[in-house]
Amino acid sequence: MAGEDRTQRATARRREQARERGQIVRSRELPAALTLLGVAMLMRWGQSGWISVWRDLFRHLLTAVSHGEIASLALLMNLTAGNAVRWAAPPLVFAWCVSAFGLMAQGGFLFAPQAFGLNWERFNPANNVGRIFSLAGLSPLLKSLIPLSIVLYLFAAILMREWAHILNSSHMALPAALAWLFGILYELSWKAGLVLLFWSGLDYGIQYWNYERSLRMTTQEVRDEAKDTQGNPATRNRMRRRMRDVRRRLMLRQVARATVVITNPEEYAVALEYVPEKMPAPLVLAKGRGILAQKIKREARWYEVPIVENPPLAQALYRTVEVGATIPAKLYMAVAEVLAFIYRTQARVRAEKEARESKAAGSQPPKG
Repeated sequence: MAGEDRTQRATARRREQARERGQIVRSRELPAALTLLGVAMLMRWGQSGWISVWRDLFRHLLTAVSHGEIASLALLMNLTAGNAVRWAAPPLVFAWCVSAFGLMAQGGFLFAPQAFGLNWERFNPANNVGRIFSLAGLSPLLKSLIPLSIVLYLFAAILMREWAHILNSSHMALPAALAWLFGILYELSWKAGLVLLFWSGLDYGIQYWNYERSLRMTTQEVRDEAKDTQGNPATRNRMRRRMRDVRRRLMLRQVARATVVITNPEEYAVALEYVPEKMPAPLVLAKGRGILAQKIKREARWYEVPIVENPPLAQALYRTVEVGATIPAKLYMAVAEVLAFIYRTQARVRAEKEARESKAAGSQPPKG
């Protein structure tokens, strides 16, 4: 219904469809904040190493020029470029790794072909101008101005604090001036990084809240999606009933192999099979309650399987053992007593039958 409130949380399928369209929660400031903090730490730890790289380069160049070893400008440029790469490669690689980590922490690298679909409305200048000057278009700019203003304030505060040193920097020795300059850059970098990190966390929380709201579904949408992905509920129930009937028919066929059927006597029925030479413990072939129990007993009478009434044992077997499983060790004694009773009864019946047959054979008059 169009007026129904969207109170249901998004399903897994709806989230997957949103991801396929390129809709994920991601703060653009988080990779920048992590990169800035990482580079600041690298500047702090590698400051002396970088200074030595350039000092060695200048010493080498001056020595080579004084001895006439550099014959062309190309060789001079190659030496400078090589040292520049040695100096810039570690922080650049480190910054790329930190930025990649920031992206992976926000859903990973995402390739959404649906987001690149050809839409001619995007090429309409009127729509683009309207989108730029709309509230939605200005919100990213406004969000960027807030942390930028804080960073500019920090820069101005550091500049005012160090103004006296700046005026007297011409009287400082070169190593001391470089150390002082690196200290200012380091302080500004880690403070700006913390500002961006805090702002990216706040931005991520707002985006996550809006994202969850946009994905909320109505009750009817949840039902329709369940019907599309899992089928009609009535059809599923009908298929489950058919599968249950098939399993019951297969189970009832197993009663013909049973050694004994233990009953409640009216409510429960459990069919057991035990072959001492082949089985370590009795096996449950079938079990049932109510109408199914009556069917099991009917099958047992049809195939002349002994039926024994033992209500406590029947209830225990029904509740603790599944069809196709062996009985637990705690029921061995009770089942063994029932089987022993069955074996004694069958042996007595066989003995009586053999006695009757032998008596009948002895009472017959000899032929001829």
